[in-house]
Amino acid sequence: MSATEIGKTGTRAADTDPQDREAAVQGARSDPTQSPAQVHESRAVAMPVPSVRAARGAPVLDPAVAGSATTAAPQDRTSVSPAPGTGTGSADKRSGVKLAKISRTGDRVFGFLAAGSGVVIVALVLFVGIFLLALALPSLLANQDNFLTSRNWIVAGDQLRFGIAGLLWTTVLSSVLAMVMAVPVAVGVALFLTQYSPRRVAGPLSFVVDLLAAVPSIIFGLWGLTVLGPFLSPAGSWISEKLGFIPLFSASIDPRSSVFVASVVLAIMILPIVTAISRDVFSQTPRDHIEAALSLGATRWEVIRTSVLPYGRSGVISASMLGLGRALGETVAVLIILSQAAPGADFTPSIFAGGETFASKIANNASEFDSPSKTGAYIAAGLVLFVVTFIVNAIARMIADRGSAKA
Repeated sequence: MSATEIGKTGTRAADTDPQDREAAVQGARSDPTQSPAQVHESRAVAMPVPSVRAARGAPVLDPAVAGSATTAAPQDRTSVSPAPGTGTGSADKRSGVKLAKISRTGDRVFGFLAAGSGVVIVALVLFVGIFLLALALPSLLANQDNFLTSRNWIVAGDQLRFGIAGLLWTTVLSSVLAMVMAVPVAVGVALFLTQYSPRRVAGPLSFVVDLLAAVPSIIFGLWGLTVLGPFLSPAGSWISEKLGFIPLFSASIDPRSSVFVASVVLAIMILPIVTAISRDVFSQTPRDHIEAALSLGATRWEVIRTSVLPYGRSGVISASMLGLGRALGETVAVLIILSQAAPGADFTPSIFAGGETFASKIANNASEFDSPSKTGAYIAAGLVLFVVTFIVNAIARMIADRGSAKA
């Protein structure tokens, strides 16, 4: 019996009984004339050939052509780059994706304009400072009194005797008193708008608060002189009677035109600035912090004290400093309200006395700028106001940057 017949016999036996199949396999392995491939071939099961259906609209290929294309496909996978200058290479280049050229001209122009704007602002501030110093320096050198400690202001004639002690005290006192009255109210309004009131109430109320910034200074000055001054006069008299032993609250001749009334007007004028900035800072408190405090059982005030106020502390401080800079430079309202002290009168540190600030002094005596010496004296006072305001705004900027860095 040949090897083929033995393989067929073993295959039939294996198909009939598992024991016979195992015996046939062992016999095939022991017979060197029988190939193991034939044993494996005998176990092969014919699989149905899948049929390929052409898609709708696709051309139907002849089986012979399809077979030749199938056998030729592996050979087409290896692409041969055409020689340079041939038509095939140019066709492939045309069929590729063309990237648009990226132009940096717009970025360069915008960067140049942004840098130029920054340089212009810095140059403008330096120019103002140098201008004030150059015009004030001759009068400062000719001054016969101490510029920082003297209260005299004599610029007529050949002798110059002027100082800023009284002006500095009135300016700082009215501004600080305005901040003491305005900041708590502004923070309370900002907390109410962001944490307590519904949106349908917060929107119109915020609009009304912001409208205060649009009222002209002269309107506030006239209102303070004719309405607010007489209204606060009894309160000023009562405070002077009860706390008159303190020099800061001693009585004065006319409390209606005092630093106290001017401070209240300044507080109303800077209220929109502090409120707007504080409101924006409080509204940006992370919601996760608030929800975490509420989930721990905190009350609404505890949420504000532990989450909202710590997050917005730097913003409130910077807003207060900006409002202070606004109060330091106010001119018209203070000029209308404050009564000027008589020449040679004793200095009174009371908030119920009159006085002059830097801005009101310069505005009230602008008609005396008829000589370089007089002009230099007033410009020297303006230089001090410029430096003080610049320092206040610089401190506000540093506090705001420090708060944003910690956040």
